[in-house]
Amino acid sequence: MSSINPRSYAPTPALRVAFLGLGVMGYPMAGHLARAGHTVKVYNRNATKSIAWCHEFTPAQPENHAQTPREAAQGADIVFACVGNDDDLRAVVLGPDGAFAGMQPGAIFVDHTTTSAAVARELYAQALALGLAFLDAPVSGGQAGAQNGQLTVMCGGDLAVFERVQPIALAFGRAVTRIGDSGAGQLAKMVNQICIAGLVQGLSEAVAFGQQAGLDMALVLDVIGKGAAQSWQMDNRGKTMVQGRFDFGFAVDWMRKDLGLVLDEARRNGARVPVTALVDQFYADVQMAGGGRWDTSSLITRLRTGKA
Repeated sequence: MSSINPRSYAPTPALRVAFLGLGVMGYPMAGHLARAGHTVKVYNRNATKSIAWCHEFTPAQPENHAQTPREAAQGADIVFACVGNDDDLRAVVLGPDGAFAGMQPGAIFVDHTTTSAAVARELYAQALALGLAFLDAPVSGGQAGAQNGQLTVMCGGDLAVFERVQPIALAFGRAVTRIGDSGAGQLAKMVNQICIAGLVQGLSEAVAFGQQAGLDMALVLDVIGKGAAQSWQMDNRGKTMVQGRFDFGFAVDWMRKDLGLVLDEARRNGARVPVTALVDQFYADVQMAGGGRWDTSSLITRLRTGKA
């Protein structure tokens, strides 16, 4: 079975693209680019994943995997990346084996990693100095969104560059929007994570409260999900929270990384985010309990063990 779900793709000129990072997000995102008709060369730190991707999406060209980011980027019109953090991004971009070293003048680097706004601006400036373009474009929608080609993509960078990238990125996105100048995409993703942190904590308290009160919470969620309390988290995580199922989805470890970026930026710009800081510590409790790889909805486990 394919790791991406069937969808229709808007016609776009076929380009030569590279994709760096084939994790739970990057693997299906690169797959959608290939299915949309683009020639895709991939790189992953673990080459076994790259080879598997080629067998699945480009079986007629099993050699479409590279040994280094530089090799993957050579000849590409657009280089996409989705790796782990600021340091991982620098590792695939900079240095003699990095993507920038292999990119041709005028090529575009699109970063889908959730990173700091500072590293986005840093790499944007370095790209300009080399005659390249750089777009920060973090995504929201999780693994399911990547597989279904339904991600929300928040972009920061030059308008002309964004306009070249947008129709191509719609292969895996339902909405690809320019927020502003370099770094604005990453700042918008931080806003997204602040919203999610508060929503998940509120939903956790609601479900735990209802269960303690003896309510049929599956029924309650069905009812209130038709009113003002409705949210993506309630629709997609409410019932699994009731069931105590957390072995899927966006990991607590990843959320703590993202909230760390939020708190660092808040210290820099003076924003007050007291609830976000508190929820970050709640997630630290989940990590200490062994739930680092559980879905973010596992926040409710704190309330069930009397730690709140």
